[in-house]
Amino acid sequence: MQAKPQKLSSRRWRRFKANKRGYYSLILFSICFFLSLGAEILSNDKPLLVSYQGSLYFPLVREYPETTFGGVFDTETDYQDPFIKQKLTTGGNHAFFPLNPHSYASINLQIRQPVPSPPDTSNYLGTDDRGRDVLARLLYGFRLSVIFAFILTFIGTVIGIITGAVQGYLGGRTDLFMQRFIEIWSAMPELYLLIIFASIFKPSVLLLLILLSIFGWMGLADYVRAEFLKGRNLDYVKAAKALGVGNITIMFRHLLPNGMTPVITFLPFRLSGSILALTSLDFLGLGVPAPTPSLGELLAQGKNNIEAWWLSLTTFGVLVGTLVLLIFIGEALRETFDPRKV
Repeated sequence: MQAKPQKLSSRRWRRFKANKRGYYSLILFSICFFLSLGAEILSNDKPLLVSYQGSLYFPLVREYPETTFGGVFDTETDYQDPFIKQKLTTGGNHAFFPLNPHSYASINLQIRQPVPSPPDTSNYLGTDDRGRDVLARLLYGFRLSVIFAFILTFIGTVIGIITGAVQGYLGGRTDLFMQRFIEIWSAMPELYLLIIFASIFKPSVLLLLILLSIFGWMGLADYVRAEFLKGRNLDYVKAAKALGVGNITIMFRHLLPNGMTPVITFLPFRLSGSILALTSLDFLGLGVPAPTPSLGELLAQGKNNIEAWWLSLTTFGVLVGTLVLLIFIGEALRETFDPRKV
């Protein structure tokens, strides 16, 4: 009984791999995302490992006071301080820094020109208007955007599936009342509500997730509703009802697997929409609070500092590249799950 689903999955995977543009886009996006998950290892103002006077220290895992390395203060060590750097690199001591020795919030105090400063050997993509490393903020901002998009897409997909399934399966007055509610709810001015809530509550990632989630499920619900309306009168559903199978079991065990095509094919497009939504809100100053790294905040800095081309160009390249990869993946999935090619 399991052979047919496995054969269908294998055929779909082969068809997806045959779409070279979508397949390699998935590989490239996955590599970029998994690298960003280790942002603290790739870009940080703390060394990965310190060998000092015969002892090993791991600053990424534990905080050490400055007195540990021959300083005079009991506060956390500033590993970018020239005095501390000298202590850690002389007398047989060693400090192993990441490839990019800057964190998203660390300010380069050794810059000898006005900020935002252009790319150099210290800051590979330059600094922003506060002296923070652009490469580090791009890396951390990309990770935040993608994780935010995954969470928002997951919440919106779950709500959309449940809502569309209930509408399509039950039909009648339930479907009628829920459709009227969706029409009214979709007419709410989302941007104005975000502005109002941003002025009342302290901006945070959680607040943005909640506000965007209550609006982000309606588009998917329509497609799931259509699939359930089409499938609820099929013979196998009637047979399951005659055998006494419960409605919830029929909806989510029998109908939903056959109606997942629009859900799966729209996932990359919903991810790209979520990334754009967060970037747009950050660009308008309604997004995540400072100093949280954000692609939208870097774009806003680029707008305010036109002469600092490295701010706009690099951020625009990361944003457009991410969206293009997701669109290529979505197009490949749409062709893969096309029922005319099964």
